[in-house]
This record gives sequence, structure tokens and C-alpha cells, in this order.
Amino acid sequence: MSAQTCIYNCIVTAFLTIVINCLPAQAENAALNRMFALLQEAEPDEARKIADEIELEWSKSGSPAMDLLLKRGNDALEVGDSQVAIEHLTALTDHAPDFAQGWHMRAVAYAHAGLYGPAVADLERALALEPRHFNAIISLAVVLEQVNKPELAFEAYKQVQAIHPHQEDVTTALERLGGTLGSDL
Repeated sequence: MSAQTCIYNCIVTAFLTIVINCLPAQAENAALNRMFALLQEAEPDEARKIADEIELEWSKSGSPAMDLLLKRGNDALEVGDSQVAIEHLTALTDHAPDFAQGWHMRAVAYAHAGLYGPAVADLERALALEPRHFNAIISLAVVLEQVNKPELAFEAYKQVQAIHPHQEDVTTALERLGGTLGSDL
């Protein structure tokens, strides 16, 4: 076999490997696209089920080890240990930088620890990876409320409502902020 044929075979093999590895991501994205389309048209009860399915998809990193780090971070948050959560979720974001849910959950941990700057930075990263991540946008709105930016929080909640029209907490937050902001809107 000539050197040129060998190089050609390597290129074809590399190309096929890339294509094959990208297919699951494209299929996942197509599945999410379908779920988001359904979410827009769903009745409130059905919307909650669709949102749960979307959240389940977001929780899958594609790696059992990364899923374990996410679980440990979430478990630490559930018992109120923000520092341990930050440690696990930092390991997750270090090893899976393209996993939006890792960034979102670390932002939640930072916010619970009162570290709003790092929380916003992580939310920006999560939303750069998945702009429709309604939970990340909700987290951003909550942080904006915590740092006394109600107008920006209101706008963030409106973005969530455009993605997930039947999210009850968002409707409540919009009513509350709308009443507070009144004519300033």
C-alpha cells in the first residue's frame, strides 16, 4: 500500500469516526427539538410531562462517571452542602465542559453559597451550550432578583415563558414582579 493510500484511508477513517460520533448528538438534538415544539403546543398537564422529559435528557452527560459527579453534586445540594456540591460540579465541568447541565447545577450551588458572580458566569456558559435551558434561565432570574435587578429578572422570566408557556413558578414570578415594578415595565 502506498503512503498516499494509507493517508487517504486514515482520513476516511477519521471522517467516519467523527460522523458516527456526531450522529447520537444530532439525534438527541432532534429529539429535544421535537420535545420543545410539543412543549409550545401542550396543555398545562401535558407540558409538565414534556418538561420532565426534557430535563431528563439534559441530565444525561453520556458518561457514567460524569453522571455520578452530577448526582453527587445534586445530592450535596439537597442536604444543603453547597461547598461539596461546588467541588463535585467543578470536577464535572472540568471533565465535561460541553455538558450544559453541569454548568447550570454548579451555578445553582454557587448561588446557594451566595457567590452570585460565579453563578452568573456559569449560567452564561450553560445558556451558550443550550439556549433553551429554561431551568438555567429561571436560575438566572432568581439570581437577578437576589442582586436587586428586578427588571432584568422580569425579562428573564419572560424568556422562560416564551420557551415553556405553562411553567407555573414563572407565571407566579411574573405576576409578583409585574405588581412590584408596576408602571416601570
